Amino acid sequence: MGDFTVGSYLATRFEQIGLKHYFVVPGDYNLILLDELLAHEDIEQVGCCNELNAAYAAEGYARVNGCGAVVTTFNVGAFSALNGVAGAYAERLPVILVSSGPNTNDAAAGHLLHHTIGTHDFSYQYEMFRHVTCAAVRVLHADDAPSMIDHAIGTALRERKPAYIEIACNLSDAPCPAPGPFEAPRWSGGSRALDAAVERAAALIGRAKRPLLLAGVHLRSFGAVGAFRELAEALGCAVAVMPDAKSLFPEDHPQYIGIYWGGVSTPGCEPIVDWADLIVAAGPMFTDYTTVGWTALPPRERLIDAQPGRVRFPDAECTGVALADFLSTVGGKVSPNAATLEQYRRETGGPDGEAAPTPSAGPDSALTRAELWRQVERELDAKTTLLVETGDSWFNGMYTRLPGGARFEIEMQWGSIGWAVPASFGYAMGLEPRRRLISVIGDGSFQLTAQEVANIIRHGREMLILLVNNRGYVVESEIHDGPYNYIKNWDYAGLVAAWNAEDGHGLGLVAATAGELASAVERARGHRGGPVLVECRIEHDDCSRQLLEWGSKVAEANARPPHQG
Repeated sequence: MGDFTVGSYLATRFEQIGLKHYFVVPGDYNLILLDELLAHEDIEQVGCCNELNAAYAAEGYARVNGCGAVVTTFNVGAFSALNGVAGAYAERLPVILVSSGPNTNDAAAGHLLHHTIGTHDFSYQYEMFRHVTCAAVRVLHADDAPSMIDHAIGTALRERKPAYIEIACNLSDAPCPAPGPFEAPRWSGGSRALDAAVERAAALIGRAKRPLLLAGVHLRSFGAVGAFRELAEALGCAVAVMPDAKSLFPEDHPQYIGIYWGGVSTPGCEPIVDWADLIVAAGPMFTDYTTVGWTALPPRERLIDAQPGRVRFPDAECTGVALADFLSTVGGKVSPNAATLEQYRRETGGPDGEAAPTPSAGPDSALTRAELWRQVERELDAKTTLLVETGDSWFNGMYTRLPGGARFEIEMQWGSIGWAVPASFGYAMGLEPRRRLISVIGDGSFQLTAQEVANIIRHGREMLILLVNNRGYVVESEIHDGPYNYIKNWDYAGLVAAWNAEDGHGLGLVAATAGELASAVERARGHRGGPVLVECRIEHDDCSRQLLEWGSKVAEANARPPHQG
């Protein structure tokens, strides 16, 4: 057996799949496992304030690092993390949830245990996590640990979804065979299926007079961003992106025409998408949110829907097709057709259809939403990631122009408020050197998970948090208003001093005017050793036109009466 234990086997696999950090909250069932993991010094154990935050942090880490991991205790810890794991499932991000379980002797002895619901069945946590993971295993015998751990991790990396590993607390330091080499599995289909899909797609594109490409969110999860660009440049047509796929096609690319989001699309984009006689959508998620309450769902008769593992045509479907392989191979078989791009340029009056820049406000003017986002856009460069929380930040971030190389992060499918603070922490832990993170977070969302700023300070992550203090849940107000959408105000900037305590280097600032925000952002550029949080005070009803329109359509979709008949 050598010196390996179940815990050290897991740690080795974490290292082999590229993790440099993993996120934890200690509990009595997992303490020995945490000791075993700590013995591996090439991978850092990162403590979080609670398990929900740890799961969100692992999800944010997976966005920049490719995968993430979170370690919890049984029941009280794992169930707190469940929301974050479900979000990773919805967003197609491989997060490995490791939970320690009860001692293997307790079930047979008929014991009732703490941190349980008071039954003799200890399998219900595993059963619940099966629904939000692509693989779930319970390690109840040390000899089973290698195959079970490898199955869970390998499936997560292939499917780009979370996996669940439960390890009995008395097996964490049990002897275990040493791990061999590990190669992350790649999803690949059969050549016959690929050939059939490519042949059909190339024929449809060749017959189309007005083809258009639409980028979807799954391009990143399945390593198809480059292949999509290859196809775009071979075809030469207009390229639109879905709202949750922003930044997956460069916004400074000459073929880019904007965000397609139905009635709240960027100017000039929606008419061109509607005018196209063939839309090739790569990795899309067509939901009520991304289609504005089903009002922007491309008609199937004009759609090639290329997904991980399948391609759906107007009259057929090919399964067992890898997305990147399909896009790249189709790109080698099409001829240029720039009809949609040329029409876009005619209608917008320029090569890229850019709107006139927002005029700057006077330094003593009260801070407005428009001025806030004008300054955000000015602050972005090729080495910046802009991360936006659920709410009006979605919409303002969506219409913020990104320079080439900039990234954009949004949790649009799951849409869980409170995600952004711990996700920013996880993202910052995995961020490459010399890249910068700017997170824009509403006050209502911030209150759910605010304490994780303390760990951003603890680990000295230099990032800019723009906290939009508009006294409540503005996005909910625009969908359906009520007194429940208004919250107790906090001294948000003042909290940073409390989190700094005796050794932190965070900086909290307040901006109520345009000049104060400009000054705060300037100070943030030069601040070292920790994050800068700027509390941006704007009026509650100062929201984007797009939020008003989107909110009304989502409200209509939510309010549809039960079907009769």
